[in-house]
Amino acid sequence: MDFKTIKVQLGESMAWVNLDRPEVRNALNAELIRELTEVFDWLNSREDIRVIILKGNGKAFCAGADLEYMKAMAKYSYPQNIDDAQKLSKLFQTIYFCDKAVIVDVHGACIGGANGIIAAADIVIAEKETRFAFSEVRLGITPATISPFVVNKIGHTAAKELMLTGRRFTADEAKEFRLVNVVVDEAQMIDAERQYIDYFLHGSPDAIAECKKLLRMVSGSDDRYNPVFMQTSVAIANQRISKAGQEGMAAFFEKRKPEWDK
Repeated sequence: MDFKTIKVQLGESMAWVNLDRPEVRNALNAELIRELTEVFDWLNSREDIRVIILKGNGKAFCAGADLEYMKAMAKYSYPQNIDDAQKLSKLFQTIYFCDKAVIVDVHGACIGGANGIIAAADIVIAEKETRFAFSEVRLGITPATISPFVVNKIGHTAAKELMLTGRRFTADEAKEFRLVNVVVDEAQMIDAERQYIDYFLHGSPDAIAECKKLLRMVSGSDDRYNPVFMQTSVAIANQRISKAGQEGMAAFFEKRKPEWDK
């Protein structure tokens, strides 16, 4: 398969997927969202792949939404906004419901929607200088489509602090909030990744897939047709076209404070 925004390398039982828009710190746009969804679907269908490792090329894992993508969204109609939000939600669902073990290595920055990706994964390894943020409220919108995965992973208390404040936080804090599993120096990233790969390759791939299903079942999050996915898409569509959403994005583009920021 040919991709423009990601690079894929296949190994014995493993696949490495790298976000490959380093010039914009791997910011999310419609093409990257589509290609990442497609590659996870494809890898999940392959019997020879047991572990998927997701990384980002360049200085950051993912800096949130791409600027040009945000400008386009600000002009979308309501139906276009819902369609776009559903595609983003589908990406998180595709990662979350993947039968393979999914490891994500993060470095540099993990902002906005990027946190939905890591919340949907199984293991997250963070370089210690990585900075995180759920910055949506500062743009007049909400972290809607990522919320089912984030709340399921870190709980309501942690989600309230991080989503309502929109503040930046460190990799060590991300570990305390259970958003990431391991925090290491840059030189230790590969060793940590290899350790988890080794763990997964010692387990039965069928048992791992069933164990993932079991964990989703007991947490009440194993419904691929859960209406919350559509509801969160509607929620973000409403926010994007709202007065606050339009003001927040306009202020961001114009490099000024939004009207509510005193």
